[in-house]
Formats: sequence, C-alpha cells, structure tokens
Amino acid sequence: MLIILQSGAPDAVLQQVVERIEQLGMQAHVSKGEFRTIVGAIGEENPQLPDLLRSIEGVENVVPIMKPYKLASRDFHHTNSTVTVGSVVFGQGLPVIIAGPCAVEDCQTTRHIAQAVKAGGAQMLRGGAFKPRTNPYSFQGLGEEGLKILRDCREEFGLPVVTEVTDPRNVELVCRYVDMLQVGARNMQNFVLLNEIGQAHKPVLLKRGPSSTVKDWLLSAEYILSGGNNQVVLCERGSRGFEDEMRFTLDVGAIALAKVDTHLPIIVDPSHAAGRRDLVAPLALAGLAAGADGIIVEVHTCPDKAKCDGPQALTEEMFSTMMRQINQLTRAMTAVAS
Repeated sequence: MLIILQSGAPDAVLQQVVERIEQLGMQAHVSKGEFRTIVGAIGEENPQLPDLLRSIEGVENVVPIMKPYKLASRDFHHTNSTVTVGSVVFGQGLPVIIAGPCAVEDCQTTRHIAQAVKAGGAQMLRGGAFKPRTNPYSFQGLGEEGLKILRDCREEFGLPVVTEVTDPRNVELVCRYVDMLQVGARNMQNFVLLNEIGQAHKPVLLKRGPSSTVKDWLLSAEYILSGGNNQVVLCERGSRGFEDEMRFTLDVGAIALAKVDTHLPIIVDPSHAAGRRDLVAPLALAGLAAGADGIIVEVHTCPDKAKCDGPQALTEEMFSTMMRQINQLTRAMTAVAS
C-alpha cells in the first residue's frame, strides 16, 4: 500500500511512518516528489495497517496498490525512472544503443567489433561470456576469459559492458568484470538467480521470456527490486507466436503496455526477435517508435563465421546504416514532441 504524506510534512512524520511499517514486519520504500512524499509498504498485507497509519498526524491518505508487483508499478513511482551504467543513462529521452557480438569468441574479433560499433554510434558493448545453449554440444562461451576480454575492450574503447549471467554462483565473478548484468529470456523466472542479483546492486538488463506475459515480466523485475537493487532495465525480445518465418514475434504492444504500467526503462532486442539480419533494423525502428528507451543488437565482423547466432548478426555496414535511420527517427520524434 501507499502512504501519502501531507504537503510539507516534517521528517519526523516520515520517520514515524517508516518505523510503524517496519514494526509490523513490512519494508518501507520512500519516494520523495516535488510536492508530496509517498511511502510504499511492501510485504504481507495487514488489515490493521491502514487505520494505524491514518492515525498518524501528517498522513494524508493510505491507498492500496492493486497490482501484484508493487515496486515496479507506477502506483508506487509515478515518474519515469532512469538507470545509469557508467556514463550511459537509460530513460532520459535519447535512445541507448547497445551492440556487439552474441558471444565473445576471441580477443581480436571482439576488439574489432567493439571498435566498429563505437565508430557507428553505440554507447555500450554487449557480448556473451557464458552462453546458455539449447544443444549441450554447442559453443558455451569462454567463461572468465571472455569476461577479461570484455573488460579490456571497455578500458580501450570507453564502452560500458553488459553480459549475461546464467548461474547464481557466478554473479559475484561477473560483477567484477562488467558494468551491467543481463538476465536472459530462459532465466527470467529463475528466482534464485533474481534474488542473488537483487543483492548485487549492479545495473540489470532483464529480458522477457518468450512465453511470459507483461505481468510475469514485471513480477520478475519485482524480485530484483525487492532485494534492494532498483537499477533495472526491461528488454522486450519477442514472444512465441504462429509466425514461422521469424525466430520470435516482436511484441511492440508489450512495450507500450509496459510503459503504462511501470516506471522502469525498456529497451528492445530486434536481433533475437527476428532471427535474421534483414529484419533487425525495421524492428529496431518499430520498437523505438513504440516508446522503447533503446535497443540491443548483435553485430559481427563476419557473421557467416560466428560461433553463435550468425544469421541475425548485423554486418558493420548494416549497423552504420541502421544508426543513420535511428538518428533520423529520433529527430522526427523529437520534433513531433516539441
């Protein structure tokens, strides 16, 4: 539930409300706005709590939160949140572009790709050091060696790095090397992993599962938020549908819906949605037009020789062309908004 304090209520009132919430075994989350301070009471519902809190002088109202996800809901946090990763800020108006290989294959190739995407306009570098693959005999990633390569590329090119963490036991290791943790679609409901990441206090990119609703997605984000980590960026990467000419179906409606329901930034992954490079740019533009705060795409110097997901990786030239289109779209949307 939300406890709304009166305008100008002193800090003593806020402290009293927080103490009362914690005495009843719940967590208090304070959100200070320009005119009002709101306290979220998170935990098992207590039917006595609303009357107890309303009796405190300086409390204006107590409102129940109807959605099952509390911290991720706009009911709790009305304005858009921003997430900062190094020098990059998600949710500040301009789209954040993340690009790089699906998997870190070796130092030379990764370095070449990092140099290319930096020149093309990317602000962050992606790359998988641990790869959860359907086939156990497929390339599984370089592990810590891949993390070291990503770290070296970050230091050389100034690109903050995001990589997927697949195992709760590896969270601490991955945190030592990268700037942002990715939770892949397969692990969106790996609650042990989500709880561990919630304790890590490292920015998180949470991908939506291919068979998950927006509600499921936001409840997964709630696990991370409730652990104390409020630096969460959502990522729409396509859901399973009837179409068999694409890997998945990019759900632009889910982007618009999530923008209504949550204050968290949202980006789109057109590479995994399409599964083919000729559709990546149109889907990226569609996602941004629907309100996404950025994109994450796969780029490779030689996609035909990539060890992982080569058919959906953009060439350097295709990435540069897409970036020009994104810049044109951004200027047009800014002009319309003004």
